[in-house]
Amino acid sequence: MAAGVPGAGSASPSPSKSSLPLAALNVRVRRRLSLFLNVRAQVAADWSALAEEMGFEYLEIRRLERHSDPTGSLLDDWQGRPGASVGRLLELLAKLGRDDVLLELGPSIEEDCQKYILKQQQEESEKPLQVAAVDSSVPRTAEMAGITTLDDPMGQMPERFDAFICYCSNDIQFVQEMIQQLEQTNYRLKLCVSDRDVLPGTCVWSIASAAGWWWLSQMITCKARNVTSRLSLHSASLQVPIRSD
Repeated sequence: MAAGVPGAGSASPSPSKSSLPLAALNVRVRRRLSLFLNVRAQVAADWSALAEEMGFEYLEIRRLERHSDPTGSLLDDWQGRPGASVGRLLELLAKLGRDDVLLELGPSIEEDCQKYILKQQQEESEKPLQVAAVDSSVPRTAEMAGITTLDDPMGQMPERFDAFICYCSNDIQFVQEMIQQLEQTNYRLKLCVSDRDVLPGTCVWSIASAAGWWWLSQMITCKARNVTSRLSLHSASLQVPIRSD
């Protein structure tokens, strides 16, 4: 491996590869590594020496001896431990003087690392743009704070009303007569009528939840024959305080 194998007359692995998990190494590299390290030899460090450098204890190494492929089992056990990485494996092989392994498997390890990095980059680019977390639908921007036509856009001084009119479309004629009687006579009440005073596009739940700004209770002008009216009425009735004065 031209620039990724330590201890073989080359520089240390680049930070991006040295931190790659051992899972980046495919089966082909692992099997070839086993061919080198499974063989007991007097002049070269084998898998058991590598296991000691990885921090395995005596009883753990004895257990691995019973496996037909102790090197493969060693890599499987080690890759779940802290500090296990491709770069660390190369460092340990260099420390044990196994330059033959580094020179022979270097190109294949480099190829596996490149494939792993490209796969991670591809998966990252294919992630959806939307945020995975589910958040509340409450507006976060100041310009969306207003509900009625005369509301302060910053939401600091909301428009005040004496009553909120909850009605069905079938009763619009009666609503118009009632508005005339309550607003244009001696009563001089300020009514909030959704079709007249509420900004277009405002959610009906936002209207009902904002009913706490209105000083009296809502006036019910129909039997709430549709579901929207009934739910709006129920939501508003839980929040609207009656002015004591």
